[in-house]
Amino acid sequence: MNEGHVWIVGAGPGDPGLLTVAGAAALARAEVVLYDALSSPALLRGVPAEAELVYVGKRAGQHAMKQEEMNTLLVAHARRGRRVVRLKGGDPFVFGRGSEEALACRAAGVPFTIVPGISSAIAAPAYAGIPVTHRGLAANFMVITGNDAGTENSGTDWAVAARADALVILMGVSTLAQDMELLRGAGKPAETPVACIRWGTRPDQRVLRGTIGTIAGLAAEAGLESPVVTVVGAVAALAGDLAWFEPGPLAGKSIVVTRARTQSSDLAARFEALGAYVVQAPAIRVRLLPGNITNDERVSSRWDWIVFASQNGVESFFAALRQGRRDARTLGTTQVAAIGEATTAALLANGIVPDFQPSRATSAVLAAELPRVSGARIFLPSSSLADDQLAQALRKRGGHVEQVAAYETLPEPLDDERLRQVLSADAITFTSASTARNLRAALGEAQVPASTKLVSIGEQTSDAVRECFGRLDAQADEASLDALVAATREALPWG
Repeated sequence: MNEGHVWIVGAGPGDPGLLTVAGAAALARAEVVLYDALSSPALLRGVPAEAELVYVGKRAGQHAMKQEEMNTLLVAHARRGRRVVRLKGGDPFVFGRGSEEALACRAAGVPFTIVPGISSAIAAPAYAGIPVTHRGLAANFMVITGNDAGTENSGTDWAVAARADALVILMGVSTLAQDMELLRGAGKPAETPVACIRWGTRPDQRVLRGTIGTIAGLAAEAGLESPVVTVVGAVAALAGDLAWFEPGPLAGKSIVVTRARTQSSDLAARFEALGAYVVQAPAIRVRLLPGNITNDERVSSRWDWIVFASQNGVESFFAALRQGRRDARTLGTTQVAAIGEATTAALLANGIVPDFQPSRATSAVLAAELPRVSGARIFLPSSSLADDQLAQALRKRGGHVEQVAAYETLPEPLDDERLRQVLSADAITFTSASTARNLRAALGEAQVPASTKLVSIGEQTSDAVRECFGRLDAQADEASLDALVAATREALPWG
């Protein structure tokens, strides 16, 4: 058995672009990932499809797993010879208990690697336009945790904290009023500038500005909730002059992407570019069935048309070619049709430019517009769950169609944290009938709130959404990711 290894990786403060190269490399090789609530879900897109994902998140007052249990789990997976990544928000050694996990590994004889991350203590202020040091204003800064303020176990010397040029308080929103009183009691003037940054570096970042004397009241009035980074000192006043991080049109909106984890990146990136917070809740896992193609010797030039209706069909087809030690030259004079931009992109990645694409990315339009159908031999690699509407439509035009199950979609279980995020989202997007049916099953008895918009990529998917949820709020004009994003924006209030 290979020796297991644990990587304790700092995920950074929220913006997935702030993950280090070393952190990304560890995730790309991981067999098990233990992640928490402060790790950007987007980072999980860089994890191998077969890797096991375990949510061990902690929020104030809502601990999903005790630290001792987490340590035991890390060691247990590593002792099975697995590559384990413990993905922690921010930096694992800055109020992250990463050292406790490393000590548990050392005590168990498990090798480990520490991968530092960008701490929210400096990144959140930077995204709010606040430098933690600035000539003439702050020659030093101090970082403390505020969640034990005033308790007998508090390790904070508030007299020392009050003397810091810039004071950064992590995890202190619930004790904000008490923290400010302690600073005033230690001699910090009430008019000292303060900034509270919620979800710093994320698209839904929010900045609240005030002073030591006013910030607690402003935060209560605004309903400010964790996670929040608070900056106290003259540098906090620079937020107005140095603000640079502009929210997008979907800032503050939470969008659920239900596509398979390995195929969610493009759609998620489109929403993130508009400022939305994307919840990765893959409802399906795709398993290619290239054997259904190779076993029947269907990879040959005996077809006039091969019609690909999905990216998965393309990937299965070319997997079959590779298994037979063949390549695209096997197609000979066979022409290729593609529905949708993702399908076309998959073909281009395999060196094939489609000969035909319908004017609108739907099966019905392709069936009506595909040229030279009468008498043509047409091969249709599709999902094991696909109906035969496209095949029948082409047969009515005189085509000789053979439809083969090139892949299947399997349910993907969702952890409690992802289900919680789904039920509090502003919109849920569906890219196939399977994503709708499997998400409905994963929710159990829980009901999606009426305020959450349900958006589909096409007609068959829409039918499944209505069947599973009793309603549909919007459908894309065509089966493309851009159209799905546009439909979601239109469905959302102020989107």
